Amino acid sequence: MGKIAVLYIDDERHNLYAFRATFRLEYEVFIAESAEEARQLLRNHQIPIVIADQRMPKETGIEFFESIMSTHPQVMRILLTGYTDIQAVINAVNLGNVFRYLQKPWKEEEIRTAITQAYEIYQTRAQLVIKNKELELAYSELDKFVYSASHDMRSPLMSILGVVKLARMEGDFTNTKAYFSMIEESVERLDGFIKSIIDYYRNKRNSFHPSEIDFKDMVDFCIQNQLHLEETDLNFKINIDQKQSFVSDKLKLGIALSNLISNGIKYQDHNKTEKQVSIDIKVDAQKATIRIADNGIGIKEGEVEKIFRMFYRATNMNPGSGIGLYIVKDAVEQLAGSITVESIYGQGSTFELNIPNQSS
Repeated sequence: MGKIAVLYIDDERHNLYAFRATFRLEYEVFIAESAEEARQLLRNHQIPIVIADQRMPKETGIEFFESIMSTHPQVMRILLTGYTDIQAVINAVNLGNVFRYLQKPWKEEEIRTAITQAYEIYQTRAQLVIKNKELELAYSELDKFVYSASHDMRSPLMSILGVVKLARMEGDFTNTKAYFSMIEESVERLDGFIKSIIDYYRNKRNSFHPSEIDFKDMVDFCIQNQLHLEETDLNFKINIDQKQSFVSDKLKLGIALSNLISNGIKYQDHNKTEKQVSIDIKVDAQKATIRIADNGIGIKEGEVEKIFRMFYRATNMNPGSGIGLYIVKDAVEQLAGSITVESIYGQGSTFELNIPNQSS
């Protein structure tokens, strides 16, 4: 961890130099002779702790603290006051949201203790902000999940029930084959959605387990698994350049690859005579670069930045779950990697993953 950044404000220059000389080895010290200079430093640097002298000619310490309440609410504030500034102490608490006040002349050990305690609170608050954002995101995703899960699971079940009722009402079995096809389609939709939920759960709940990965075996497995689930006349073009060891989480990487390959199959353009998915993988000491390109229906302009959202569907041409690409992005982020996409509507899409090599 780097040094704690501390800003000290005092209109007396010798006090500033004395503070910097005393604490420069322990902290990253910033000094300012005026409140305006201090505000400029806060705009340009991430400074968690500010110490200000109360008695400054143009703007008091309390007035300065009050002025940064809206722009830098997270900053921990320490006020230096004289023995007779009791009212200043009261105002500091009421107006400036001061963490602590210290009497002048300051003592080294008191300053160190105040900075240490202030920084602990600063870190705790920062972590709380992060956790609150994560909780808000989790609640938002849960709301979407419950709504979409109930809709996407009930819809095929209602379709099956409707077909059964229709067959019963007709009383004969003339259209049995058509009815079975409709039931089969609904069951496959439900099965695909349940598989997506399982992938989502496995990716979220499993911690990182590094192991050596043979991309040829992994890609072959993912393709065969998808072909078993979905009939297609796609032509797969595979080019793998792996001359050295690659280590990552096999489960998470496999989930990402399977979903991207499934995407290429689901969103193929049936009007094209030659339908294909290209998989290019290059491995070096630092990373694996994975490019999966198809000549399918593509994604409309303006939709690309939305496709990684949970349950977002860029098209209704295929009854997908809308969760697959969300799972891909989540898995890639858990692998400390990155994913980008380029797409031209009517021509196809290209996904590129960069996954760090954990072998070293």
